Amino acid sequence: MENIIAVLPVAGFGKRLRPHTLTKAKVLLTIAGKPILSYIIDELLNLPINEFIFIVGHCGKQIETFIQDNYSLNAQFVYQEEQRGLGHAVYLSKDFIEPDDDMLIILGDTLFEADLTAIIASDISLIGVKEVKDPSRFGVVQMKQDRVQNLVEKPNKPPSNLAIVGIYFIKQSMQLIQALEYTISRGITTKGEIQLTDALHYLVQQGNQMSVFKVQGWFDCGKPETLLATNRYLLEKYHHTTAIEGSPVKPPVFIGNGVTIEGSTIGPFVSISDGCIIEDTIISNSIVYDNSVIKSCNLVNSIIGSSSVVKGANQMLNIGDFSTIVHFNEERTKQNEKGD
Repeated sequence: MENIIAVLPVAGFGKRLRPHTLTKAKVLLTIAGKPILSYIIDELLNLPINEFIFIVGHCGKQIETFIQDNYSLNAQFVYQEEQRGLGHAVYLSKDFIEPDDDMLIILGDTLFEADLTAIIASDISLIGVKEVKDPSRFGVVQMKQDRVQNLVEKPNKPPSNLAIVGIYFIKQSMQLIQALEYTISRGITTKGEIQLTDALHYLVQQGNQMSVFKVQGWFDCGKPETLLATNRYLLEKYHHTTAIEGSPVKPPVFIGNGVTIEGSTIGPFVSISDGCIIEDTIISNSIVYDNSVIKSCNLVNSIIGSSSVVKGANQMLNIGDFSTIVHFNEERTKQNEKGD
């Protein structure tokens, strides 16, 4: 088997997940008790990966520190100073690629279910796909029998319903680097960005043999609603259950270390990170990040940032780190005013 290089583009700003990504890299957001990126790396640890290349940008130092503190990897960190597209991000790995290296590319904000061992044993390049109802939002693959015939990024008129999910296995990956060099040097862009899809299409037109594999599960973590949906899926998958004296728990839930819960109902589908305090609260289908305090609330479909304080809220919330939201009891406020 040739050397296999894993390339993980993790440079995105995560704008759709603001305010959480203003202070933290998107791929380090925790769901069901573990950062998004850890789910991917933990899968890759089962494979004979020779080197990991992380393409970093926004909060890149956070990612670098996290990897170095938690994993013993042969890892390189390459900074994408300007967001020019996925194709450009992959191209930045060029200095670490040998001519015969195979490349496994996995987007850092997407979780999936696929047999990676079988994928890397392939004799030809493979692209992960899934049938979707609205392929115009994705890169799309068109097949002819069992070979890729055409690839197009976010087409107005999709040639098929096979959406590219962000997992690619590329044989002799220097060919891909050269194809990216071709598209970059000629200014070939789609929707203003240097697309990996365009370079793969160029390779196919040059006679490179590619096929696809269909993923069973595909979980996007790029928006609040999809982050909550992925949290829900992972909690169901790993069957987290916890008993708390004096507070009913409706599984599945994840509750971290050093969490204090009193007089509350937790779950279903709730992840609470380390060091939180939850009192007199009902909370479901939500994520609460570390060291937050929640009292006298009824929260659903909410994401609460780290070190936040929320009191008296009966609503859906999406607040970033170090936030404070306090709803005063209206009747009590009136009584206090009379007392003055």
